[in-house]
Amino acid sequence: MKLSVIIVDDEPTARRRLRRLLSAATDVEIAAECSTGPAAVAALREGKADVVFLDVQMPEMNGFEVLRAVGADRLPLVVFVTAFDEFALQAFEAHAIDYLLKPFGEERVNRALKRVRTFLAGSSSRTDQKEQLRELLKTTASEPAPSCLLVKREDRILVLRPRDIDWIEAVGDYVKLHVGNEAHLTRSTLSDMQKRLAAEGFVRVHRSRLVNLAHVRELRPSSRSESLIILKNGARLEASYGFLKEIQDQLGV
Repeated sequence: MKLSVIIVDDEPTARRRLRRLLSAATDVEIAAECSTGPAAVAALREGKADVVFLDVQMPEMNGFEVLRAVGADRLPLVVFVTAFDEFALQAFEAHAIDYLLKPFGEERVNRALKRVRTFLAGSSSRTDQKEQLRELLKTTASEPAPSCLLVKREDRILVLRPRDIDWIEAVGDYVKLHVGNEAHLTRSTLSDMQKRLAAEGFVRVHRSRLVNLAHVRELRPSSRSESLIILKNGARLEASYGFLKEIQDQLGV
C-alpha cells in the first residue's frame, strides 16, 4: 500500500530534507508540499492524504491552528514536527501518532513511518485517534504557555526563564533574546513572543522590540516619532512614541 504524504513547513530547507528522507521509503508518495498554514488547510481539506508531517512553529498560522481549521474528523494521521516547544512535546507524547524533534535523521523518520504503517494496518482505533486529536487541540488552546523557553544552540538546548530576559528583537523570521551580555536566536515571530510573554511583563515598545518591564530603569519620551528606554543593565533602546505612550497610560504615568 502506498502512503500518501503531505509535508507542511515554512522553511524550504526543512521541506527538502523531509522530502528526501520520506522519498527514500519505496511505499511513500508525496502528495503535496505546503509552506504556509492556509495552503496546508486547502491541501488537507481535499482528504486524499494518509498522513501529514506538520510543522508546529509557523508564522501567521501555526500547526495547531491548521488542524483546528480543518477539523479532527477530516484529518489524516498527524506527525508533528517541532524545534523546541516543551509544552507541545508534552502534549504530543500524550495524544499524537508521533512527533519529530528537529533536527531529525533518517532513523527517526523511519520510526515515525513504521508507527503510521502499524496504525493504518489496524492495530489501533481511528475513532480513538481522532478523539485524542480533539483533546490535544482543546489542551493547546486552553493551557498557558510554558514558564520557560527552550532554545536550540548547536548541540545544546538552553533553558531560558522569561524573568532573565532583558529584551527581544525581531530579526527576519527569527527573534533574538537578549539575556545580560548574551543573545540567543530562535525561530519565532515577535507577535507570537508578545502573546506568549505578555503575562510575564513583556510589552512592545517598537514594531521590532519587546522589553521586560521589570528590567526597565527609565522611560524618556521625546518626540512624536522616537523615544528612549534605558534598561537596568545600561542598554539604551529606541522606542516608538505611540507604544511608549500606551505603557505610560497602563502605568498611570
